[in-house]
This record gives sequence, C-alpha cells and structure tokens, in this order.
Amino acid sequence: MEFISDPKQYTDTVERAAASIGKEVTFRGTVHRVRDMSDFSFLIVRVERGLIQCTFQGDAVGDIQRADVKDAMVVEVTGTVHEEPRAEHGFEVVLRAIRILAKPYEQLPIPLGKKYMGLSLDVDLPLRPISLRHPVKQAVFRIQGAIADGFAEYMLSQGFTHIHTPKIVSAGAEGGANIFKLDYFGQQAYLAQSPQFYKQYTAGVFGRVFEIGNVYRAERHNTSRHLNEYIGLDFEMAYIDSMYDVMQMETGMLKYVISYLQAHCKPELALLKADLPVIGEIPTVTFDEAKQIMLDKFGHKSKNRYDLNPDEEVMLCKWAKEAHGSEFVFVTHFPSSKRPFYAMDDPEDPKYALSFDLLFRGLEITTGGQRIHDYAEQIQKLEDRKMDVSLFESFTMLHKYGMPPHGGLGIGLERLTMQMLNLSNVRDASMFPRDMTRLEP
Repeated sequence: MEFISDPKQYTDTVERAAASIGKEVTFRGTVHRVRDMSDFSFLIVRVERGLIQCTFQGDAVGDIQRADVKDAMVVEVTGTVHEEPRAEHGFEVVLRAIRILAKPYEQLPIPLGKKYMGLSLDVDLPLRPISLRHPVKQAVFRIQGAIADGFAEYMLSQGFTHIHTPKIVSAGAEGGANIFKLDYFGQQAYLAQSPQFYKQYTAGVFGRVFEIGNVYRAERHNTSRHLNEYIGLDFEMAYIDSMYDVMQMETGMLKYVISYLQAHCKPELALLKADLPVIGEIPTVTFDEAKQIMLDKFGHKSKNRYDLNPDEEVMLCKWAKEAHGSEFVFVTHFPSSKRPFYAMDDPEDPKYALSFDLLFRGLEITTGGQRIHDYAEQIQKLEDRKMDVSLFESFTMLHKYGMPPHGGLGIGLERLTMQMLNLSNVRDASMFPRDMTRLEP
C-alpha cells in the first residue's frame, strides 16, 4: 500500500494514482459527489488538484455504511487502482477501507457536485469560501497564481529585483479624490493607489525592480471591470532610451507568461477550455491615430478628447485583430493633461505624454510610460498643475540627487486573468472581491 497524498510532502495525488495501476493506494480528500447505483456507489473524491473516481461496492466498506457517506465529508480512503477509460482520468479506485476525518453538519448551500454550478455573482460571492472548492473556480485561481508566478520568473530572468513597498502612505501617487483616507495615529494617511513613488525610488537603487502587491482605488464605479482593491503587477526599469523599451519588456513578459501557463496549467486550461492568445508583434498606434482609425473604420466620432471609452477599447481591439491578427494593441501619446504628474511629456509636442496603455480583447490591462527624471522638469510640472511642491519633497528627492531615465508600468492581475479566460466580470477573477458593497467574506 502506498500513501499518495502525504500531508508532510506535496505530491500530485491524481498523477500518483494514475501511475499506480494494479497497486493499492491510500489518499486523503473530500467527497465531491456521491452517485448511488443499485448495488454500489461512485464516490468522486476531490483532491488538491482534481477529482478521483472511487467505487464503493456493496452496502459497507469495513464499518462504514454506504448510505452514511455524504457530500463534503473529508475522508482517507484505501483501494486498488484499476484502469477505467470512462472515468475522467482513465482510472478508478476500488475501495477497501474508508476513514472519516471530518463531516459537514449541514447540507451544502450550492451544487458543488455539478460540472458547472451556474451561480449568479449575488449567490456566488457571499459563499466564496465554499464555491471556491468547485474545480472550475479552483482552475481560475490556479491560473491566476501561475500568471503571477510567470511574471515574477520572467522579471527575475531579466535582472529585476523583487521589492515590497508600503501600502499606508502619506500622499497619493495618482492624485485626485479616488483615494482611501485613514487615521494614522492622529495623522492623515492613505491606502496606496500605486507603488509608483517607491518603484521610482528603488529603480534608482537597483536599476530594475518589480512588485506583486495590492492596490487601492476609492472609485465609485460599480461595473464589470472595476474593483476597489486589486492586485498590481508592477515593474520599473532605469537607463531606458524611451518608453518603447518598457513596451518591449512587457511584450516579452506576456509571451513568457503564456508559455508558463501552457507548461504548468494544462489540466486547468483544458477544464476551462481556455483560448490563450498567440502573441507576435503587437501593433502600436498613437492616441490621435486611434481616434482616426475609429472614425475611418467604424464611423465613430469620439467625444472623449482625453482618454478612451470602454466601447472605443473594444473597437480598437477589433481593428487590431482584423488588421494585424493581434488580440493586443498599444496606444501611445495620451494627452498630457490627463496623465499623472510624473509622466514625461513628449519633447516634440508637450501636449502629449510619453505614456501608453495596452488593450487586450477589448479592455485596458496596462498603463505605463516614461517618467520624468530631471529635477527642474518635475518641479515645473508640479507647479504647472498647481500642486503643492512641498508635499512631494520625499518624492522629488530622487530627482534632486540624480536619477537615470526610467519608465515602467502597472498591470491589473484580475483584469489580465479575466481577459485570458474570457470571463464576463472581473469579480470572477478576484478571489474575495472588494467593491463598493463588499467587505465580506
């Protein structure tokens, strides 16, 4: 007998069982579904990464009665592995012994045993500690974890240093009113809108830095694409020649993440029927060119002179797919007045910032660009915007004492996951979403 789900050492129970045909194995899991037949039952046992079909023959196995085994029981089972082409993984375990480790006290509030639960968000979200047990939900967040892992692995391979920055700050990196305030021992403080200042500080130290961390936005949006707390994938790189160096780094990273998912998440991708993008050369257009494309291609005359509306992001991605075979498109040179105060203006036309967005399948997933590195230029931009320079002395310190040309970006992990998996709402890609109405669970 082989114990194939050793709690002291991680093993993939499904893989170990599949490699043990003809052998007796023991493993632990949770009863996902019971299917009663005339003289036996199928017990579908949920393990750490998948489901294993077991057969309970007769009315009892040892001192455990077949009728007493219920969904959501936590069990340790022992049995012999047999080939069974009709089972999900091509094998089943014929049980010899069952030990009940824990049992539920009430019936499950949602149909975990079904292939697809079909829950509305209003039902799903309050019950997330339970609904996450479903294989489809698990698959989404295993893939999301792998996106972050692939991002980190690529950044490290490119000489970036992994940093961790404060989330309680004295000033907002983005400005504006969309910032959560808090009392910090009698002093006004805020939840970080972005790790931007700290990325720039440390890019001046390490040259290349990245972070995976929480970001907070007090935006009163209740849409399918907005959260008030999300996970940011951020990087900043010094000694660049232009913002195009940042865009090239992101393109390489996304290609790597796709290959990482293909290598590490095959079962999850198959379960979700995920259609991962193929990334070649990502087309690039300026903001003004984008507006003209929408007019020429779709007869759409934009009323937004400073940004892209959601329907315009969809149009541009449709154009990129049709004209370039790409599900991504970079949009550069946004109007300077609507970009952050640390964004560098284009020397050839200061009305525009050296700033870009990356759109993917009709949604903006990235904002980035080149930052101001010259002290006088940064002070002037703060003054031009009627901002109190004295409030930013700790930030402008990096410019005052010499800072190389640098740039970077931020990616919303939940949005990227949503678009990778073609989910309909960003809350489906947030394990425990925080929006305008949710603080629990």
